[in-house]
Amino acid sequence: MVSYYHFDLVFGSWYDHVNGWWKKKQTYSNLHYMFYEDLLEVMQSFSFSLWFIKEIVAGKVQFDNIKKNSMVNYSTLSVMDYNISPFMRKGKVSDWRNHFTVAQNEEFDKDYKKKMKDHTLQFRTEM
Repeated sequence: MVSYYHFDLVFGSWYDHVNGWWKKKQTYSNLHYMFYEDLLEVMQSFSFSLWFIKEIVAGKVQFDNIKKNSMVNYSTLSVMDYNISPFMRKGKVSDWRNHFTVAQNEEFDKDYKKKMKDHTLQFRTEM
């Protein structure tokens, strides 16, 4: 919901964006759909390659370093106004609690259930 709040006006419907890429993933086997929570979980499990461990030690996959990387943070796109909100904000799971009440989140959940076209796509809001 927080991402939806910050990026809907710039990129169009969050639902259309997410559903569109999920549908493409079903067709293109080389397309990998990774959730931020999954990345954090993998990093915590230490069950990844030696190359990845070296990248972590070098700090390249730490959120603050990725946030500064113009190849991934959309800072080169003129449609983003970084004075309002950067594309990569905090890198925190469950940050909705700092923005929305439980009642507002329940309203979002209702809207989400109506608009998500493919129920095989499941987001996690907790870790």
